[in-house]
Amino acid sequence: MRPDEAIYLPWGAWAVSWCVAALWANRTVSTPGARSQLRYRLLAFAGFVLLLANAMRPYDHGFQQARLGTLWSLPSGAQWAMVWLATLGFAFCWWARIHLGALWSSAITRKEGHHVVDTGPYALVRHPIYTGLLTAAFATMMVRGTSYAVAGFALLVAAYVMKGRMEEGFLRVELGAEAYDAYARKTAMLVPFLRL
Repeated sequence: MRPDEAIYLPWGAWAVSWCVAALWANRTVSTPGARSQLRYRLLAFAGFVLLLANAMRPYDHGFQQARLGTLWSLPSGAQWAMVWLATLGFAFCWWARIHLGALWSSAITRKEGHHVVDTGPYALVRHPIYTGLLTAAFATMMVRGTSYAVAGFALLVAAYVMKGRMEEGFLRVELGAEAYDAYARKTAMLVPFLRL
């Protein structure tokens, strides 16, 4: 198996395990509503399609053809390093998911018993699940090396920054501005030590 094929394995394992784990969450107490979350969801969907769709590569008719939209091609060793980086990104997602426990939700919500979580991966960044996903997306973009993958990664960054800001505004209201702002002042949003 080549690394440009293997990069899809951690994505598949994460997607399946994440869907199963969605059953393990507390009851939702409040949410800003699906309509207000539509913009970042559409951006994320478009980003995932562009990043992961392999339909952009033309068929090989017995001779080497350049992939449509190719910007670079990493050596095989660097591609395998990116497969491992994607796997580490998903491991970081899972660490955060397990640490958050039954407070987790795929949407912006306040769960029963919700409180500011500021330990484990949440002591490093306020949105470690998004950080892990974006790490995996970056690694995938580097392996694919296409303009489509770059556009997909950029859309995912925009979507998760938008979602993170919306989530923080919601949690400030739901959990109390004083508690959340104290956490936000000492913890970076997505990249450790980088204040946004």
